[in-house]
Amino acid sequence: MTAGRTVNSKSHDWGTPLKYVQAVKEVFNGSIDLDPCSNKHSIVNANTEYILPKHDGLTESWDFKTIYINPPYGSDRSKGTTIKNWLRRCNDAHKKYDSEILALVPVATNTTHWKYYVWGQATSICFLYDTRLRFLINGKDVGKGAPMSCAMIYWGSNYNKFFEVFRQFGAIVDIQALHKLDMGSGKILQTALFEE
Repeated sequence: MTAGRTVNSKSHDWGTPLKYVQAVKEVFNGSIDLDPCSNKHSIVNANTEYILPKHDGLTESWDFKTIYINPPYGSDRSKGTTIKNWLRRCNDAHKKYDSEILALVPVATNTTHWKYYVWGQATSICFLYDTRLRFLINGKDVGKGAPMSCAMIYWGSNYNKFFEVFRQFGAIVDIQALHKLDMGSGKILQTALFEE
């Protein structure tokens, strides 16, 4: 999950567990065009992988049909970036290139990055059942779980496929109805969620 970046803690390349890599590929009909946060231990095997220091996924092109991202969850103090920057790129690529994107991120529903780039923007969310998702550390399953709940966020036009593939892994919430709302108003959001 660090994509080779040095963050606030000891640096590791935290990789996506195999079951989720397989599920992502199933949603994308067998292949992932871009992994903008890859590392030398990744099992994602996207057609194009951005790996630091040669390729910075935040500055390279995201003009790809299918994108999978497991972004750094911490901050990169040297670059002044956080997960917010990665979610902004997800949302921008979906809007600009009509990319289908899946992002494995911590559940942080009250943050500005969820408010601006997930709620009212993404298609659906799978709140994963894994109590402590076991990331691969430097390519190996070391049995340690993440200290937070995680979700798979989907930006794309094939909600039914996402639902069918990911329903075994968590609770799926279709948030497409939020696209028409002013996300600055919690009252409007609450009303819309419970009226449909």
